[in-house]
This record gives sequence, structure tokens and C-alpha cells, in this order.
Amino acid sequence: MARVAALPGRPDLAVGTEVTFVDVPPMRIFRVDGLGDPNIGGGPFQEAMAALYPLVYTLKFSLKRGRGIETRVGPPEALWWDAGSGPVPGSLADQPWSLFIALPNEATDDDIEAAFTAVRSKRDPVALERVRLETFAEGRVAQVLHIGPYDAEAPTIARLHAAIDAAGLARRGRHHEIYLGDPRRSAPERLRTILRQPVR
Repeated sequence: MARVAALPGRPDLAVGTEVTFVDVPPMRIFRVDGLGDPNIGGGPFQEAMAALYPLVYTLKFSLKRGRGIETRVGPPEALWWDAGSGPVPGSLADQPWSLFIALPNEATDDDIEAAFTAVRSKRDPVALERVRLETFAEGRVAQVLHIGPYDAEAPTIARLHAAIDAAGLARRGRHHEIYLGDPRRSAPERLRTILRQPVR
């Protein structure tokens, strides 16, 4: 069975191709909400990525430089449709999303403010003013590793939902995807994505 290992500070990311249930601790995140097809180059989804990555890498390097703290940048994550509604039918252009990256636990409010100031002065990405800092508390979730193209996720999502039903639990919140591969560098059949659904 294929598995991925947890990152430091993120034990919830240890997952395999069998559905498991885990409790996700609250985490602080940089988040951007948007609407539009994530596959369109230069679209809102890519603009959000172009704002989030400089922030988290600036934070990473400032923690190392200023306090000698080594951290890992976590993967990008996205929230999609509500549990009770399913995906918006039709074009992905009509599908709202929230894109985010978790912050290192060691980052203080001053560190975060300094990262915004540095990125604004050097790059000032289009979506920077839409980035917000928040605490994301997801709680109990079911999750599974999907290997393959994003557009082939449906059978894996069906297995995830079936396992939730079999456990006597109910879906809540939004469908959550955690992107462990880079579609610009990996063949579609080798992409790895954690599919996650909060439960109660």
C-alpha cells in the first residue's frame, strides 16, 4: 500500500491509500478565497499561489536567519464544495475554492507581519491583499491518498464517502484536498493528493 510520511509538526499528513480517520489539530494558515478554474494559467488560483508561496518562504527564511529555527513549508491545500451539496455542476469556472498553506507553529505575529511587509516591498503579488491569516480548526476527518490525475479522483472520493457511511458517521464541512505533487513537474498518473472530508 502506498503511503506518505508526516511532515514535522503535521502528523495528520501521514496517510495511505486506505481510508483512515484522524483528529487534525488547529493550525494557523495563510488563506485566499476565490472563484475560477484552477487549471487556467495566470487565473485567480495561480494568482493566489503566487501570493501564498512568497509569504511562507519569506517566513521560513526569516525564522532560520533570525532565530535559527529550521521549518518545512507545508503543501498547498484547498477547500472545495460543501459536504451536503457536492461540486458545482458544469464548468470549474463556477466552482468557489479556498486555497491555503499552514504556517510553522514557531511563527509569531511579528514574524508574520514582517513577512507581509517584505513581500509587499519586493514583489507585491496581485492577490497579496486578499491573503488573510486565520486559525483553521478542522477536527475529526476521514482521509485517503489519491494517486493519479485530479480529474480521476471520483472513484477515490466515492471510497472515502463509503468508509464514512460504514463507520456510521456523517460528512460535514467542505471537501478538502492537499496537493503533495507539482503538476508542472510530475506526470498526471504520478500525482499524489490527500483527499479529506471532515466528519461528525
